[in-house]
Amino acid sequence: MLRVGLTGGLASGKSFVGHGLVELGCYLIEADKLGHEVMLVGAEAYDAIVREFGDGILDPAGQIDRRKLSALVWEHAERLEKLNAIIHPAVRAREERRMAEIAQADPRAIAVVAAAILVETGSYRNFGKLIVVRCTAEQQMERALKRGSYSREEILARLSRQLPLEEKLRVADYVIDTSGSKESTLAQVRTVYESLRSLSV
Repeated sequence: MLRVGLTGGLASGKSFVGHGLVELGCYLIEADKLGHEVMLVGAEAYDAIVREFGDGILDPAGQIDRRKLSALVWEHAERLEKLNAIIHPAVRAREERRMAEIAQADPRAIAVVAAAILVETGSYRNFGKLIVVRCTAEQQMERALKRGSYSREEILARLSRQLPLEEKLRVADYVIDTSGSKESTLAQVRTVYESLRSLSV
């Protein structure tokens, strides 16, 4: 099985590229989704997060309110580190379980893990190939604002904590530029897929 990392900055088009690869036959594991899953009531990270950050982060149903939690950690590097130390091991364990299931079901699979900080954490080295998705900084801001999840200030804070794109490009095996049309992006996705498929035969 070929393990492929997929990364890029905030709102750079990782999900679009990931789902384009799925359409062509790859398996996709989205670290963001796993991160949300491990914080649900009864899941691996829930109790430790509530212990660390208090009941104030809970909504009326007892679920962790991610916006409240985010507000507590983004201005404080040490709190963010504590949160990551709780969430990341649980996410990695889920990733590995999913990888094992895919490998068992389809030994010639191409399994793609999409995650924002593969290069920052050094975990990109665990993959056979690394795809980096890029677009302009203006497009990142525009796309992130359109999602409506964060204010301009919160987006700038997140962008400032991510490695400069040049450093990610330095370790990339493939670069997909999403600053053009969707058709242009999907054509690049197909080219990358064909190259990956030739490696996994």
